[in-house]
Amino acid sequence: MVRFIAVFVVVLIGLFGLEMIKPVHELVIEPFAGWLAWVSAAIIIPFDDSILAYGKVLQHGNSGFAVSIESGCNGVEATIVLVAAVIAFPAPWLYRLTAIVLGALAIQFLNIIRIISLFYLGQWDIDMFSWVHLYLWPVLIMLDVLFVFIIYLRFLSSNDAELELET
Repeated sequence: MVRFIAVFVVVLIGLFGLEMIKPVHELVIEPFAGWLAWVSAAIIIPFDDSILAYGKVLQHGNSGFAVSIESGCNGVEATIVLVAAVIAFPAPWLYRLTAIVLGALAIQFLNIIRIISLFYLGQWDIDMFSWVHLYLWPVLIMLDVLFVFIIYLRFLSSNDAELELET
C-alpha cells in the first residue's frame, strides 16, 4: 500500500507539473480543448445547426451563449488521476496501457456529455449552470475515474484467478 501511494503521488505530481509547462499547455492541452469543442459541436449540429465551434469555444449562434473549455474542464486532470492510479498499481504493462487508453476514452465520453449538457443548461438557467458546473459535474467525472479504476482492479483480480486455475 505504501508503494502504491508513493508511486501514485510521484506520478500525479509529475504529470500535473508536465501539464502546467507552457509549451505543453499551448501545444497539447489547448488544441485538445479545441478538439473537444469541435466534437461537441459535431454531435449537436444534426439537431441544432446554429452551433459554432472556434478554438476552445462552443457557441450558440442565435442566443450568443458560449462556453469555453478551460483547464479543469477538459478531462485532462481526471485522466491524470486515472493514469497515476493505474501506473501505481502493479500489473503487466499491456494491461496498464489498455486501462489507460480505455479509461481516457470513458472519461472523455462523459466529459463530452458534460460539455453539451452545460452548454444547454447555461442557456436555460445560468444559476443552475453555475451550480452544476462547479459542484455536480466535477464529482461525476471523478466518480467516473473511480469507477474505471475499480473495473480495472476487478479485471486484474479475475485475470489472476484465471491464471492460477491454468497453472
